[in-house]
Amino acid sequence: MNDELNGIEVIRTYINRVVSGDGKCRGMKVLLLDASTTQIVSCVYSQTEILNQEVYLVARLDDNKQHINQSHLKAVCLVRPTEASVASLVKELQSPRFAEYHIFFTGILSSGLLRMLAEDDVSERVQQVQEFYGDFVPINEDLLTMQCRNTLAMCVAAGTSWAPQYAHLYERNVKGLEGILLSLKRQPIVGIRFAKHSACAEELARDIHDAIEADEIFHFRKKNRKGTMLLVLDRRDDPVTPLLSQWTYQAMVHELLGLNNHRVILKGAPNITEDLEEVVLSSGQDKFFAANRHKNFGELGENIQELLRNYQKQTAQHNTANLNTIEEMQAFMDKFPELRSQSHNVSKHVAIMGELARLVDLCSLMDVSQFEQELACKDDHTAHWRELMEKLGSPRVKIPDKLRLGLLYALRYETSGNLHMVQQAMKKGGVPADMVELINVMLRYAGTKSRGPGLYGEDHNALVKMTKSFMTSVQGVSNVYAQHVPLLMDTLNAVTKGKLRTDTHPFVGGSYAKPASGVPPEAVIPNEIIVYMVGGVTYEEGTKISEFNEANKGRIQVILGGSTVHNSTSFLEELKATAM
Repeated sequence: MNDELNGIEVIRTYINRVVSGDGKCRGMKVLLLDASTTQIVSCVYSQTEILNQEVYLVARLDDNKQHINQSHLKAVCLVRPTEASVASLVKELQSPRFAEYHIFFTGILSSGLLRMLAEDDVSERVQQVQEFYGDFVPINEDLLTMQCRNTLAMCVAAGTSWAPQYAHLYERNVKGLEGILLSLKRQPIVGIRFAKHSACAEELARDIHDAIEADEIFHFRKKNRKGTMLLVLDRRDDPVTPLLSQWTYQAMVHELLGLNNHRVILKGAPNITEDLEEVVLSSGQDKFFAANRHKNFGELGENIQELLRNYQKQTAQHNTANLNTIEEMQAFMDKFPELRSQSHNVSKHVAIMGELARLVDLCSLMDVSQFEQELACKDDHTAHWRELMEKLGSPRVKIPDKLRLGLLYALRYETSGNLHMVQQAMKKGGVPADMVELINVMLRYAGTKSRGPGLYGEDHNALVKMTKSFMTSVQGVSNVYAQHVPLLMDTLNAVTKGKLRTDTHPFVGGSYAKPASGVPPEAVIPNEIIVYMVGGVTYEEGTKISEFNEANKGRIQVILGGSTVHNSTSFLEELKATAM
């Protein structure tokens, strides 16, 4: 197995072993999945690839509508180790439809659930039960998610009497993070650190440490490396990043069109043909998307034009009018499936680009985004107030964008701005009252009293803060739409310099190997960092992690996981649920 931190590769390797029954299930078979493993498999394999692995059918284990009775076939089951999934397996084994069952769990199975499974296998159809640790959905090689929603409220409730309401969500995050460590075969010997202001991050970090201490399955053979660090963060420390318009391909599609399990719905968009109403954008199945997912809007347009030109050249070489011999016709037919596949791929990217461009123009997003970046990156109250009032009163600015601008202003000028006047201007500009109320909800969730330091340089003195703002405005920014750098990257840069302070990101006691005499543990620089963000991550952060890994190749590598992947819509929907 590849020793790099590569979520897609590790899941593909596991699924290859599962589909073969780990070598014990040759021949045609049925693959039975639960809701979670369906998402996991679909993110790394196309249906065609799965069928090519001697899989006769892929079906949901809990789908009562499908009456498959193939007593001559074998069933390979890949499910999460939950009571619900085991209950579905028990029901299956009580009335078995297949000759034998090979069962694989994506995490640690409790002895109680294993006993329940064994007791109900009365016809002794189960040939093997194994644990394969892959309890997460790999979006990119270095971006993983639990697809677990409503975790903002879970984070707010942590440490309070409301916490039991969210115990099932918390458990999902714990098991998912365990799955990441087990599948990547990493033990965080450089330490487990967490965001001090977050009760949820602290609880998760301590529970993971306890699991590692209690179970030898986490104790992998140590390689000749400085080691791995686990860093548990909280979305509420950076509420700005999910509110910003996006300008890289993957993030932009997610923000404007929606990107769920690699699927994009274009149905209802102008001039979209039936075969393009739902399309797949997956780096594992689409080389063009893999190469361009982190490209900005301008570069993307140029690269799609080049893709179209190359396709036109290829099709010109295979013009049916030029087919004069049997050999030429045979060559064309051999090439035809590939050309047809290329045609769909080109049409897909052209259609997505066209719809993105239409929405950018319709929503005046270039103008709106420029102001968002100013609010996120600079202190200039007078200019920001004037422009905010103008935007809130403009009929060209859409209601959701007015809401985001109001929230960005409130976060930046929480203590010095006239938020009551902003709310009044939002209402006058057409923002519904319940959406205007989100300003108060946001400040309770992630205002200065709730979040950790660093979002706007609160943990620096005035001179350092002013210098940072100036440097951000003149260095390393290719355009005005990409000035913002997520707080995550400041945190990672501090780790790589041995300067992440223990008063803001302490260690879990006993989670690190004792460094050399006189060296504080925070000064030990890991060569691998697994970051997990409760409450969710964003594609902007995913892009920045990819850029970081590329810039630090061979020196340090980071993989980012989170409860879910947010765009502004999902973030604000979850924010509403925090108003308990």
